[in-house]
Amino acid sequence: MSSRPAAHGRDVAIADEDFEQYRRELNAYCYRMLGSAFETDDAVQETMVRAWRSSGSFEGRSTVRSWLYRIATNVCIDMRQSPQRRARPMDLGPSGRTDSFAGVTRPGEAWLEPIPDSWVLSENGDPAELVAIRESVQLAFVAALQYLPARQRAVLILREVLRWSALEVATLLDTTVVSVNSALQRARSTLAARVPASRQIDEQDEQVLDVDRLQLIARYVDAFERYDVVALVALLRDDVVMSMPPYDFWLEGPVEVGRWFLGPGSHCRGSRLVATAANGCSAFGSYSPDPAGGHAPWALQVIEVSDGRIVGHHNFLDTRLFAKFGLPAHLDG
Repeated sequence: MSSRPAAHGRDVAIADEDFEQYRRELNAYCYRMLGSAFETDDAVQETMVRAWRSSGSFEGRSTVRSWLYRIATNVCIDMRQSPQRRARPMDLGPSGRTDSFAGVTRPGEAWLEPIPDSWVLSENGDPAELVAIRESVQLAFVAALQYLPARQRAVLILREVLRWSALEVATLLDTTVVSVNSALQRARSTLAARVPASRQIDEQDEQVLDVDRLQLIARYVDAFERYDVVALVALLRDDVVMSMPPYDFWLEGPVEVGRWFLGPGSHCRGSRLVATAANGCSAFGSYSPDPAGGHAPWALQVIEVSDGRIVGHHNFLDTRLFAKFGLPAHLDG
């Protein structure tokens, strides 16, 4: 589509690419604000629609980018009016034991959801910038953001993640620099208590770690598909956590995870994994045996790695995610 004509004689015209070039970073921003791939998709689409509808009134007093962020911020705040925050099972109560699993669930809107790396990471981006983006979409970090009031959340993301100046953020939020700085300090304090450094996934020495990580992930896939629980458990860090939204339940430690796979989790025996990437981590579509033949979608796995071991094994049982990740609807044969 060609550029739209300037409105009312103004010397401003906006082309399709002026909006589309920001889609990935808006995806990342809205995801950090909302914690949901589905809501992120809706929010970015609504941002684009509102931008096109009001493009005739854009006077060029700010950049197109900051104008889109203003619209996206308002969209996200409007969408998260409910006091319900999205969370991980680990945020809602203590770990359980395999023999105490009762199958209790919570509705879908209660849970933090994964997001495809392809939505937020550019294939040709600057390596240092890609590392920073991966870190800022980690499940633990995005879950911690949900504890912040919406405007505080926006301030922290814009200032700490996107590196906007306090004046730029104040202009976007129609407030003062003093107010922005105050909100940032409160947000930092909340996050410091919610994202312990010991549970952050590997981010340093990226090139070296990638080789080791890929080898570890290959061993995991082999053990999981052969359903060699002993080999699988050997890949887990001592403080590994396993979660299975929408189940209001999680496990901690290799012994308990092993018991799960040999007990209620034995449904996974004979499964196949299809590789993808989510939240800066290796991820897989897990397909369980289909009585009618082949394998059917079962869970979207996100595998977190730290210190050469698996530290997070997160299973999202909402199979609608498979389409978002571009995964097959069924595996034949």
